[in-house]
Amino acid sequence: MRSITGMIAAAAFAVFLMSAFSLRAEGPAGPATGVTGDPAAATSSVSVAELPDWMPSAPMPMASMAAASPYSAGPNLGVPRVELFAGYSYLRAVPTQTDNRLMWMNGGSASIAFNMNRYLGLVADFGAYTNSKMRFTGAYTSTVDVDNSNVAALSYLFGPRLSLRKYDRITPFAQVLFGGVHANKVTLKSCTFSCTLLPDQDTFAMTAGGGLDLRVRRHLAIRIIQAEYLMTRFSSYTTGSAGTQNDIRLSAGVVFRFGGNPHMAPLPPVTYSCFVNPASVYPGTTIAVSGTAINLDPAKTAVYTWSVDGGTVSGTSSTASIDTSAAAPGTYTLKGHISEGDKAGESADCSAPYAVKAFEPPTVSCTANPSVVISGGASTITSVGVSPQNRPLTYSFNSNVGSVSGTDSTASLTTTGAPTGVITVTCNVVDDKAQTASSTTSVTVEAPVVAPKPTTSELCPARFDRDPRRPARVDNEAKACLDEVTMTLLRSSGANLAIVGNADSNEKDSQKLAAQRAVNTKAYLVGEKGIDSSRIRVYTGSQNGKIVSITLIPADATFEATGDTPVE
Repeated sequence: MRSITGMIAAAAFAVFLMSAFSLRAEGPAGPATGVTGDPAAATSSVSVAELPDWMPSAPMPMASMAAASPYSAGPNLGVPRVELFAGYSYLRAVPTQTDNRLMWMNGGSASIAFNMNRYLGLVADFGAYTNSKMRFTGAYTSTVDVDNSNVAALSYLFGPRLSLRKYDRITPFAQVLFGGVHANKVTLKSCTFSCTLLPDQDTFAMTAGGGLDLRVRRHLAIRIIQAEYLMTRFSSYTTGSAGTQNDIRLSAGVVFRFGGNPHMAPLPPVTYSCFVNPASVYPGTTIAVSGTAINLDPAKTAVYTWSVDGGTVSGTSSTASIDTSAAAPGTYTLKGHISEGDKAGESADCSAPYAVKAFEPPTVSCTANPSVVISGGASTITSVGVSPQNRPLTYSFNSNVGSVSGTDSTASLTTTGAPTGVITVTCNVVDDKAQTASSTTSVTVEAPVVAPKPTTSELCPARFDRDPRRPARVDNEAKACLDEVTMTLLRSSGANLAIVGNADSNEKDSQKLAAQRAVNTKAYLVGEKGIDSSRIRVYTGSQNGKIVSITLIPADATFEATGDTPVE
């Protein structure tokens, strides 16, 4: 009783000071051993500075008090009928304010919850909170000795709680509680006058908040965090009227769980089904294996085993894989077994078929470009191979005539020395499984075409029969012809001219006159038309007439000068 009385006295002392004087946070006060002079005068001029030195100036971070805990998915195995909590609690005024007797306090709380069903419960909550000393500032700075060994406050609250029992080990909850709080009287030591600093006081209180329980065993859980808003209605000892004080309460501790029916109804026998994906593969493809078990006991550990009659299976859980690298083409069976005990209904088997298919042979097409060549020419052979399973392919070529070379998908056919006719080329392809395919194409070889030899052509003749007095003169009519000859020669690159002069058999000095006519014609073309003289050859002919014949001689053509005599 003395300890309880001391707690009550200490609480009353703290509450009186917090409500009677101005509350503000300051630095530590200077050392003092007691109160001197009139205590009444002292209480009228001091205010609370801080409570106590070792208390934190701010509440502990919520994140550090409520570390994340993994939720375990699964059914709740049972709801306890009664949950008894006991643990540490910390109170803090938010914000620090005048007339709040609680301020910073440490203590403990306990609650008992009666669960009416899976979600709803009724809670009774009791708490006791203390401070070891108080420090004041005002007309002087001192530490006041109080008659109470501890300044105490007691809370008693009741109300509903809602619990989320969705998980196996984690239970979040929210609650709203209503009731009251009692603050003990605070008196001064060695005092003879006005010794009561803070009187006893009872007031309305309520909390709203929630918490998180982590089940450790069937009857034991840890309350990781319980965080609540606490509202009180202490009267102000400066104004005498009731006010509202805002506080927070943080708690943590252990929860004892009693009653309820944690046992589930007996489970039906375990059933097991297994699956393969894909169900049909080529050798070397990995098959994914999965198993699905129904009616497993969550409290037991299942053991999985797998076996196959083709390939190699690996895995010790509900999933596995089949390596088909060494499996021959055929149909095989996967077998699975699950066990969680030796009793009947605690194990089951499953099976699933799968097939390993043989690789399909490749296909190939073969084309030639060009498909017709002149003897001695070349053609490009293109081979297009396709493997249905994308196996690596190797190409080769051969022909019945000519020479074909190439090891990639293209080759070159050379027809040098090959006779005219059709050459057959074969395109071959083989995959890494020694499966082959072939295709053919043809190339036609033709004899080379001989281009016709260029021939000479006769141009307009220049006539000399209009001027008897000057029978070798190039007149205007002859010039018109020579102008046309000039244009023709300029259009014929590499061509030459042959000019053959003739004379009438009745003319005197006919040979000399024929030569003079040919020379005059050349002189006009060279001198007047700018024709290179090296491109003109001059002859005398045997034709009877006063005429100069002009012949165009293309490159590579031959001028037949039989019967004609060159003129120097």
